[in-house]
Amino acid sequence: MNFRLFLAVLFVSAVGAAQAQQAAKPEETEVWEPAPKVVTPGRANADAPSDALVLFDGKNLDEWVSTENRNAPANWTVAKGVFTVNKPVGNIETKRSFGNYQLHLEWRVPANISGTGQVRGNSGIFLASLGKGDLGYELQLLDAYQNKTYVNGMAGSIYKQRIPAANPARRPGEWQTYDVVWTAPTFAANGAVATPAFATVFFNGVLVQNHVALAGPTVYIGKPAYQQPHGPAPIKLQAHGDKSEPLSFRNIWVRELP
Repeated sequence: MNFRLFLAVLFVSAVGAAQAQQAAKPEETEVWEPAPKVVTPGRANADAPSDALVLFDGKNLDEWVSTENRNAPANWTVAKGVFTVNKPVGNIETKRSFGNYQLHLEWRVPANISGTGQVRGNSGIFLASLGKGDLGYELQLLDAYQNKTYVNGMAGSIYKQRIPAANPARRPGEWQTYDVVWTAPTFAANGAVATPAFATVFFNGVLVQNHVALAGPTVYIGKPAYQQPHGPAPIKLQAHGDKSEPLSFRNIWVRELP
């Protein structure tokens, strides 16, 4: 094909495309149904929207049970709209199980915290609890304000897996906020991983985990890996067994997602 013929073909193609576009109507690419459901937001961004399940409203722990004995209540200390880790009771977790969800949670390290590193208010949110003890996928809770520790174990980390992209921690004694989007892993009929778990985490409004893939449930020693397939799971809060001062929590709610 000579150059003049090439230009002629190009011109005809462009004219044809323009005419076809002019013949189309904008309505042909409009989608009207199904309309998204109406959700009434809270008065502030941290307040539970209308379709959320409130896991703690400042009054009681009726939505929680003991992880070690799911027939036993979650006897952590509730006072003045806040609940505090009770180490002798051990871990607690939600009565209900969740697949994919959006979670809002506020937590506070004591103002008079002492020690350094991992003993400054150590706890964790297990985004999917897989049984007694510390089994599951842990988002670390810890004083991260001018407190040096290993970065895959600091606040905002997916413990021993994912380092946070930033450290927006407030001073001890001030309330910290986590907003999490959790995508549960899926498994094939033979138990193999079809899709891994993903987590997005905002720490005090700052994105610290951006839809990161997890290699498996949290392990303290070694490399994480998916060992057993599972479905929806409770959300767990950790009562860490060291000398770390206990954390407090308030305003916890969850929205189930497709």
